[in-house]
Amino acid sequence: DAGVPLKRPVSGVAMGLIQENGKTVVLTDIQGLEDFLGDMDFKVCGTTKGITAMQMDNKATGLTPEILRSALLQAQEGRMFILNKMLEQIPAPRTETKETAPQIISLSIPTDKIRDVIGSGGKVIRGIQEDTGATVDIQEDGTVFIAGTNGAAEAAAERIKAIVKVPEVGEEYTGRVVGLQPFGAFVELLPGKDGLLHISRVAQGRVEKIEDVLAVGDEVKVQVLEVDEKGKISLDRLDKPEAPQGAPKKEREERRPRRQNDNGNSERRQPRRHHDA
Repeated sequence: DAGVPLKRPVSGVAMGLIQENGKTVVLTDIQGLEDFLGDMDFKVCGTTKGITAMQMDNKATGLTPEILRSALLQAQEGRMFILNKMLEQIPAPRTETKETAPQIISLSIPTDKIRDVIGSGGKVIRGIQEDTGATVDIQEDGTVFIAGTNGAAEAAAERIKAIVKVPEVGEEYTGRVVGLQPFGAFVELLPGKDGLLHISRVAQGRVEKIEDVLAVGDEVKVQVLEVDEKGKISLDRLDKPEAPQGAPKKEREERRPRRQNDNGNSERRQPRRHHDA
């Protein structure tokens, strides 16, 4: 089981040759000792339709057409025997790649994004490899080769695509709040890509304090409104809640209580006057 889709199953067998005292014997499915002491190691692979690959190591002084014909006929008989045994276990080739099959993915990224994928001191690329188990190799021209099994290559490729992707106006994301400021919230759209959600767009109605509506770690649905020439991203919230009701304003200062005179009537304290000495 090669773990990959094939047109039809393939089997192979190693043929050998012994020449001694004018006698020649062709061997089928040779072992290590027969390979070491024999005069030929002839590997033949193929399907029911014919031969797909051959490889020969020859120690004999020469091979006649009869020897080669005999070796190929015996190889066909051996291949068909092995192939029938294989089909008893796997009646048909796979239609999809097996999860454990090694896989290599190649993609191209802009050369000015290579440093973003590598990160300071290789931190980002090491994190991708450790998290996914894939191996990542980046060329100077922006070509990236990713190898792995069990979906590791696909996972690493998605991580890299997310790093180099530039959000476009109109795209929608479910982001995570990563920072709060008096003027709004910073929302992470993609790994390493944040956008500003202004306080005027976080809720329906006026919001006095951003903390009344959002907290770090909250998930919000947003849409990209603008991406300026410096790459700064402005966002609008799609799932706006109603703005919280504000508390009634307190009086700026309380009036001082009036003093009462001897008659029980209230009077205001007269301001002090300063006299020159």
